[in-house]
Amino acid sequence: MNVPHLDLNTIWFALVGVLFTGYAMLDGFDLGIGALHLFTKDDAERRVMLNAIGPVWDGNEVWLVTGGGALFAAFPNVYATVFSGFYLAFMLLLASLIFRAVAIEFRSKQPMYWWRQTWDISFAAGSVLSSLLIGVALGNLAWGIPIDERGEFAGSFLGLLKPYPLLIGITTVALFMMHGAIYGAMKTEGHLHHKLRRWAMNCIIAFVICAVTTTMATLLYVPHIAARVRENPWLFSIALANMLAIANIPREFHYRRDWLAFLSSCGAIITLMLLFGVNQFPNLVYSQPDPAHSLTIYNAASSQKTLGIMLIIAIIGIPIVLAYTVSIYWIFRGKVKMDRMSY
Repeated sequence: MNVPHLDLNTIWFALVGVLFTGYAMLDGFDLGIGALHLFTKDDAERRVMLNAIGPVWDGNEVWLVTGGGALFAAFPNVYATVFSGFYLAFMLLLASLIFRAVAIEFRSKQPMYWWRQTWDISFAAGSVLSSLLIGVALGNLAWGIPIDERGEFAGSFLGLLKPYPLLIGITTVALFMMHGAIYGAMKTEGHLHHKLRRWAMNCIIAFVICAVTTTMATLLYVPHIAARVRENPWLFSIALANMLAIANIPREFHYRRDWLAFLSSCGAIITLMLLFGVNQFPNLVYSQPDPAHSLTIYNAASSQKTLGIMLIIAIIGIPIVLAYTVSIYWIFRGKVKMDRMSY
């Protein structure tokens, strides 16, 4: 069996994966709430949905910033190639995240309908576009992008919009909408709670359809992404865990155990990211059509001294981020209660 050797490069590959997985799991439901925002027309209900994520959304984005910083420190060549190749896509992602954040803060500053409607549209559009672009980026990393012998991106923006990455983008939107609807149902009560439960069931169905379609497309058209699982049958346990987590979501939701359904949704995201990482290893950016030009955890990494120093910093910093995240969720646990400080 091909078992990875545990060295600093492998450790940093895992750490970067953990940080981006944390972002997908935590900010995923924020983006899902945003994607569902315009489905309700009532101003009070929109405010409740905003306040469901209000205390935590900015803290959730810390995981994205930390993941990007870790990628830059540990694998600078990957950071340079990906950010230069995906430059326009990343600018669109940053713009959508900025408009989403500004919309949350500005929406309730004025009572006029046109003002609130403008920011509501910005919030929803930014959330959907962010989710789509994140999925498209992951889809391109799985499919492979053209890299020349110098390790530089040799394609175009339109070349990134292939059917498979777009399918991953749509699946990501469906996943985050399901994740957000379940979180919203968990945090609300009354008429909005029942409405979110209906939306959640529809989102679960949509995600399952997308997940099955994506799995078939991956096995048929991207065989290299499942090569490691084929070579090491014991890794199929991760795929099995993913299927069980997805299957448990509608089961727990049907029995109105919203918290357990949300945990199952988190489990689905974790196992999906784990499958992606396991099958991608040791590649960070797979080169297509010439795999020999791929950027790996070895040819794109910083020096061993840098990786060692950064690991010490990570050992100190990551527990602080975890403690902050856990404390915020504990403090703001329970159903949303509106007061004069609410959005």
